[in-house]
Amino acid sequence: MTQSIISRRKLLVAGGALALAGLAAPLRAGKPALHVLKDPDCGCCTAWVDTLRAEGLEATVEVVSLAQLHRVKREGGIPAELSSCHTAQVEGYLIEGHVPARDILRLLDARPDAIGLTVPGMPWGSPGMGPESEREAYDVLLLRRDRGTEVFAHYAAA
Repeated sequence: MTQSIISRRKLLVAGGALALAGLAAPLRAGKPALHVLKDPDCGCCTAWVDTLRAEGLEATVEVVSLAQLHRVKREGGIPAELSSCHTAQVEGYLIEGHVPARDILRLLDARPDAIGLTVPGMPWGSPGMGPESEREAYDVLLLRRDRGTEVFAHYAAA
Protein backbone atom coordinates (compact mmCIF):
# COMPACT_ATOMS: atom_id res chain seq x y z
CA MET A 1 0.00 0.00 0.00
CA THR A 2 2.80 2.44 0.80
CA GLN A 3 4.26 1.64 -2.59
CA SER A 4 1.08 2.75 -4.43
CA ILE A 5 0.72 5.93 -2.31
CA ILE A 6 4.24 6.96 -3.17
CA SER A 7 3.57 6.21 -6.82
CA ARG A 8 0.41 8.30 -6.75
CA ARG A 9 2.25 11.13 -5.04
CA LYS A 10 5.03 10.97 -7.61
CA LEU A 11 2.43 10.96 -10.34
CA LEU A 12 0.64 13.97 -8.83
CA VAL A 13 3.90 15.87 -8.37
CA ALA A 14 4.99 15.05 -11.90
CA GLY A 15 1.59 16.09 -13.26
CA GLY A 16 1.74 19.34 -11.30
CA ALA A 17 5.21 20.07 -12.61
CA LEU A 18 4.04 19.52 -16.17
CA ALA A 19 1.07 21.80 -15.62
CA LEU A 20 3.31 24.55 -14.21
CA ALA A 21 5.70 24.13 -17.11
CA GLY A 22 2.76 24.67 -19.44
CA LEU A 23 1.85 27.87 -17.60
CA ALA A 24 5.39 29.17 -17.93
CA ALA A 25 5.05 28.97 -21.72
CA PRO A 26 3.64 32.07 -23.38
CA LEU A 27 0.03 32.57 -22.41
CA ARG A 28 -0.89 33.52 -25.93
CA ALA A 29 -1.04 30.46 -28.12
CA GLY A 30 -2.11 32.37 -31.21
CA LYS A 31 -1.31 35.73 -32.66
CA PRO A 32 -1.88 38.81 -30.53
CA ALA A 33 -5.14 40.50 -31.52
CA LEU A 34 -5.31 44.27 -31.50
CA HIS A 35 -8.53 46.24 -31.48
CA VAL A 36 -7.93 49.54 -33.24
CA LEU A 37 -10.08 52.61 -32.69
CA LYS A 38 -9.79 55.19 -35.44
CA ASP A 39 -11.30 58.38 -36.72
CA PRO A 40 -13.53 57.88 -39.80
CA ASP A 41 -11.44 60.33 -41.85
CA CYS A 42 -8.01 58.79 -41.23
CA GLY A 43 -6.38 56.77 -44.02
CA CYS A 44 -2.97 56.29 -42.44
CA CYS A 45 -4.59 54.25 -39.64
CA THR A 46 -5.69 51.69 -42.23
CA ALA A 47 -2.17 51.65 -43.69
CA TRP A 48 -0.76 51.05 -40.17
CA VAL A 49 -3.14 48.14 -39.60
CA ASP A 50 -2.03 46.68 -42.95
CA THR A 51 1.61 46.75 -41.75
CA LEU A 52 0.62 44.94 -38.54
CA ARG A 53 -1.19 42.24 -40.46
CA ALA A 54 1.78 41.85 -42.82
CA GLU A 55 3.91 41.19 -39.70
CA GLY A 56 1.53 38.43 -38.53
CA LEU A 57 -0.59 40.33 -36.02
CA GLU A 58 -4.35 40.22 -36.05
CA ALA A 59 -6.34 43.43 -35.88
CA THR A 60 -9.94 44.51 -35.84
CA VAL A 61 -10.81 48.10 -36.66
CA GLU A 62 -13.62 50.13 -35.17
CA VAL A 63 -14.45 53.51 -36.61
CA VAL A 64 -15.47 55.86 -33.79
CA SER A 65 -16.24 59.54 -33.46
CA LEU A 66 -13.36 61.87 -32.71
CA ALA A 67 -14.96 62.63 -29.32
CA GLN A 68 -15.11 58.92 -28.44
CA LEU A 69 -11.50 58.40 -29.56
CA HIS A 70 -10.31 61.30 -27.37
CA ARG A 71 -12.29 59.93 -24.43
CA VAL A 72 -10.62 56.50 -24.77
CA LYS A 73 -7.19 58.16 -24.85
CA ARG A 74 -7.93 60.36 -21.83
CA GLU A 75 -9.49 57.56 -19.76
CA GLY A 76 -6.64 55.24 -20.72
CA GLY A 77 -4.03 57.70 -19.47
CA ILE A 78 -2.55 58.92 -22.75
CA PRO A 79 -1.59 62.60 -22.38
CA ALA A 80 -2.58 64.87 -25.27
CA GLU A 81 1.06 65.66 -26.06
CA LEU A 82 1.77 61.92 -26.58
CA SER A 83 -1.30 61.17 -28.67
CA SER A 84 -1.63 60.35 -32.33
CA CYS A 85 -4.39 59.56 -34.80
CA HIS A 86 -5.47 56.12 -33.58
CA THR A 87 -5.41 53.99 -30.45
CA ALA A 88 -5.23 50.22 -30.23
CA GLN A 89 -5.92 47.91 -27.33
CA VAL A 90 -4.02 44.64 -26.95
CA GLU A 91 -3.75 42.34 -23.95
CA GLY A 92 -4.28 45.12 -21.40
CA TYR A 93 -2.04 47.69 -23.11
CA LEU A 94 -2.78 50.75 -25.22
CA ILE A 95 -0.85 51.31 -28.43
CA GLU A 96 -0.95 54.92 -29.56
CA GLY A 97 -0.01 55.91 -33.08
CA HIS A 98 2.31 54.31 -35.60
CA VAL A 99 4.13 51.81 -33.36
CA PRO A 100 6.00 49.10 -35.30
CA ALA A 101 4.75 45.52 -34.91
CA ARG A 102 8.11 44.32 -33.53
CA ASP A 103 7.82 46.79 -30.63
CA ILE A 104 4.29 45.64 -29.84
CA LEU A 105 5.50 42.03 -29.73
CA ARG A 106 8.44 42.99 -27.51
CA LEU A 107 6.04 44.80 -25.15
CA LEU A 108 3.82 41.73 -24.94
CA ASP A 109 6.80 39.48 -24.24
CA ALA A 110 8.29 41.78 -21.57
CA ARG A 111 4.96 42.62 -19.88
CA PRO A 112 6.14 45.81 -18.12
CA ASP A 113 3.86 47.54 -15.64
CA ALA A 114 2.86 50.26 -18.08
CA ILE A 115 -0.05 51.82 -19.92
CA GLY A 116 1.48 50.94 -23.28
CA LEU A 117 3.49 52.35 -26.16
CA THR A 118 3.18 55.57 -28.10
CA VAL A 119 4.67 57.19 -31.17
CA PRO A 120 3.51 60.78 -30.72
CA GLY A 121 2.44 62.65 -33.82
CA MET A 122 2.75 61.02 -37.19
CA PRO A 123 6.46 60.70 -38.09
CA TRP A 124 7.15 60.26 -41.78
CA GLY A 125 8.39 56.76 -42.56
CA SER A 126 6.90 55.13 -39.46
CA PRO A 127 4.66 52.12 -40.27
CA GLY A 128 1.76 53.35 -42.38
CA MET A 129 3.26 56.81 -42.89
CA GLY A 130 5.25 56.53 -46.08
CA PRO A 131 8.31 54.61 -47.17
CA GLU A 132 10.74 53.49 -44.49
CA SER A 133 13.57 54.39 -46.86
CA GLU A 134 12.61 58.07 -46.34
CA ARG A 135 12.00 57.77 -42.60
CA GLU A 136 12.61 60.66 -40.25
CA ALA A 137 14.02 59.78 -36.83
CA TYR A 138 11.47 58.93 -34.15
CA ASP A 139 11.14 57.22 -30.79
CA VAL A 140 8.67 54.66 -29.54
CA LEU A 141 7.95 55.62 -25.94
CA LEU A 142 6.91 53.35 -23.10
CA LEU A 143 4.19 55.16 -21.18
CA ARG A 144 4.51 54.20 -17.53
CA ARG A 145 1.56 54.13 -15.14
CA ASP A 146 2.90 57.23 -13.35
CA ARG A 147 2.55 59.01 -16.76
CA GLY A 148 6.33 59.18 -17.14
CA THR A 149 7.95 57.92 -20.32
CA GLU A 150 11.11 56.20 -21.40
CA VAL A 151 12.45 55.41 -24.85
CA PHE A 152 11.42 51.86 -25.71
CA ALA A 153 12.92 51.91 -29.24
CA HIS A 154 14.66 54.47 -31.40
CA TYR A 155 14.48 54.60 -35.18
CA ALA A 156 17.17 56.68 -36.84
CA ALA A 157 16.49 58.69 -39.96
CA ALA A 158 16.94 56.68 -43.15
